[in-house]
Amino acid sequence: MVNQPTIIVHGGAGHISNEKLSEMLAGCRQAASIGWEVLKQGKSALDAVEHVITVLEDNPLFNAGTGSTLNSLGEVEMDAAIMDGSSSAVGAVGAVKGIKNPIQLARKILDDQRHVLLVGEGALRFARQAGIATCPPETLIVPEQKRRWEDKHGTVGCVARDHAGKLAAATSTGGIFDKLPGRVGDSPLPGCGTYADETGAVSCTGNGEAIIRIVMAKTALEWVRAGLHPMEAAQRALATLAEKTGSHAGLIIVDHAGRIGHARNTKSMPICAISDTGSIISTA
Repeated sequence: MVNQPTIIVHGGAGHISNEKLSEMLAGCRQAASIGWEVLKQGKSALDAVEHVITVLEDNPLFNAGTGSTLNSLGEVEMDAAIMDGSSSAVGAVGAVKGIKNPIQLARKILDDQRHVLLVGEGALRFARQAGIATCPPETLIVPEQKRRWEDKHGTVGCVARDHAGKLAAATSTGGIFDKLPGRVGDSPLPGCGTYADETGAVSCTGNGEAIIRIVMAKTALEWVRAGLHPMEAAQRALATLAEKTGSHAGLIIVDHAGRIGHARNTKSMPICAISDTGSIISTA
């Protein structure tokens, strides 16, 4: 059975200036268009979300890869995860330094199949063995981060459904500003910031500690499994987060039917979605 592909991208939730928001929306549109072309070529949702996150990691506007926020020591430590909904295979990295594209390292871990999550120096060692290029950590720091990231929460994410109906999710982040060294957030934790199964795929952004506490990505998909439209499921999951933690976040969802959903309780969250005829839908 041939399914219509669908892809959704987010650029992080938070308080973002109008000027910067416009630039981030353009960045999300560019990344989504690249992912859409991957899907139109008949490639998998897993390949598409990896391509999208790589593009966003290379864009210094976003808190992922180049442009990641700084920890309390003025260093970049990044988290990322990618998940295949058809097999439940996951690859993730936490608190990694000197990797230009953490999502590509996460994909290598998924393909390797021995482990789900590698962190710190162990992740770097695996990267070298897997042929993932490392870089001087300082090259990931952009001037704006030295002047302080305007928004303390930021993540990039992508969810997709391919022609075969398979689903995938990917998320990448530099974490929260001034975090303690070694802190790992929700993004690389399956079920928390990133999750995909036969029901749908989810990527979250916002207060990582709060997202972990309610296992927000999996919580959202349980609402979809119960019969809710992804838009309502996203809103229910966010309401649970607010009720139990009083925190702020956002999330995107695509379900097995290609329906999309998203929600936020922050001022802004740049989102771009492409489905059906290839028309692009953007919102902030």
